Amino acid sequence: MIRCEDVHKNFGGVRAVDGATLELAAGAITGLIGPNGAGKTTLFNCVAGAFPPTSGRIFLDDEEITGLPPHELYDRGLLRTFQIAHEFGTLSVRDNLMMAAPDQAGETLWNAWFSPAKVRAEERAIREKADEVIEFLGIGHVAEERAGNLSGGQKKLLELGRTMMVDAKIVFLDEVGAGVNRTLLNTIGDAIVRLNEERGYTFCMIEHDMDFIGRLCDPVIVMAEGKVLMQGSAAEVMADERVIEAYLGHGVKNKAEVGA
Repeated sequence: MIRCEDVHKNFGGVRAVDGATLELAAGAITGLIGPNGAGKTTLFNCVAGAFPPTSGRIFLDDEEITGLPPHELYDRGLLRTFQIAHEFGTLSVRDNLMMAAPDQAGETLWNAWFSPAKVRAEERAIREKADEVIEFLGIGHVAEERAGNLSGGQKKLLELGRTMMVDAKIVFLDEVGAGVNRTLLNTIGDAIVRLNEERGYTFCMIEHDMDFIGRLCDPVIVMAEGKVLMQGSAAEVMADERVIEAYLGHGVKNKAEVGA
């Protein structure tokens, strides 16, 4: 579904992404891991249109999307969440979801003045969809709560819910477990699996919690120093000496052998 070919992103003399080539298969939940500074979020930002790559090409369903802005990718069904949730803090959970629905008739002055019945009918439909999302995620008890008052885990659920208000093809999740307690993380994981299995969502997630990655993701892609280091199952990745060295430093294997 997503294909990156020799993607580079430079910031001055810093090569944040240095020739990353990878493919994300449709229908999969792919994990993207690596030590801090590996280039994971920068690659996410290139794919999701936050900024264009310095060089290289990016494809969605074999159509090149290199450098397209986020709103055009949004319309094509490519969405992302952030490590720090970006909610509308003064609006309710339900209103946050309703805001995410695309191409609303009421957003144009012409329709608001001359087609109020159409606007009201569409708003009812969007509200019904928001209520369906709320029920799916099990957050009915905070539906009328201001989003700014939610816990970190609840905000991550809300971000996931906003992707459900769009006909998403692929969702990029940036550290969905950051600042989330274990109970809510399990709830988020359950929702991701259900969206994948029941609604055909494709996911790619950056995450440092390897238990969470191991439960949800296959395959797992490892990045280090801006490049793709390897790809495999979670078990294969966690047992690979190159991955261990990338996370813990060169010479770890030799030190372990000396200690033994």
